[in-house]
Amino acid sequence: MFHVKQSEKESPNTFGIDTPLAREIADLSARRRVLEEVTIEFTGETRILTVSNQKGGVGKTTTAVNIASALAGLGAKVLVIDLDPQGNASTALGVTHTTEVSSIYDVLINEMPLAEIVQQSPENENLFCAPSTIHLAGAEIELVAQVAREHRLRRALHEYLEHHPVDFVIIDCPPSLGLLTINAFTAASEVFIPIQCEYYALEGLSQLLGSIQMIQKHLNPSLHLSTILLTMFDGRTRLAHQVAEEVRTHFPTQVLDTVIPRSVRVSEAPSFGQTVIAYDGQSAGAVAYREAAVEIASRATQSKEK
Repeated sequence: MFHVKQSEKESPNTFGIDTPLAREIADLSARRRVLEEVTIEFTGETRILTVSNQKGGVGKTTTAVNIASALAGLGAKVLVIDLDPQGNASTALGVTHTTEVSSIYDVLINEMPLAEIVQQSPENENLFCAPSTIHLAGAEIELVAQVAREHRLRRALHEYLEHHPVDFVIIDCPPSLGLLTINAFTAASEVFIPIQCEYYALEGLSQLLGSIQMIQKHLNPSLHLSTILLTMFDGRTRLAHQVAEEVRTHFPTQVLDTVIPRSVRVSEAPSFGQTVIAYDGQSAGAVAYREAAVEIASRATQSKEK
């Protein structure tokens, strides 16, 4: 029988401490502690962000609802406007959006006041949603014949904010550049683009930027690209790092330092009618979205101080 003498520098209690998994767990725990100590004072000025990317599957709606939930968790009053006929943002925020419910369609087409359709999300008392229903699928065609068709959301939103002030309005757009997205661009002051860390990340982005410039010139001079968030980041692949580096090179001031990792919890949350913040707020995906929200809010605070 052979016996292996244990090194005096090692003990059974320290085995595995320096593994990649252990380092990842330790890093996540440290980030959670930092987030627990974060306090942000909101000025009361409303920021209106439209979350847009004509490429599907980049985490656009997921980003919109989770950033909204994370901001609400920081104490901000947040309104999410679901402009996507699929209504996924409404589902994730746990608000009713059946065909019988008054929705953003009624605001755009029938000029119903926005206040009459807004619902409070059960997730947070500071989180509200203007839901979408399947009726919105026909709105692109119906808007063509409407007067001031590009300004309908802007007018309705301004009327709402006069009596219901919020800190953030986050507009979730469909993955297209039709009249619904144009309404969002006209109503907003900031464009927030989630970009997937994969090969086709920058595909179509030039067309989107061209559309933003056109809106700036003809409809909304105050619109600007303020925020880019890298999503679905897989740190194990060289491709993800290359894509992230390329995006940061092209947009050095707009890209957030935070990246959103691929996460099972983020994917699971919508099936329970929740954001990942409510579903598992301590998971890696939730922590990343909370960090991104802090960064977005802090950037605004820093710009005001300057």
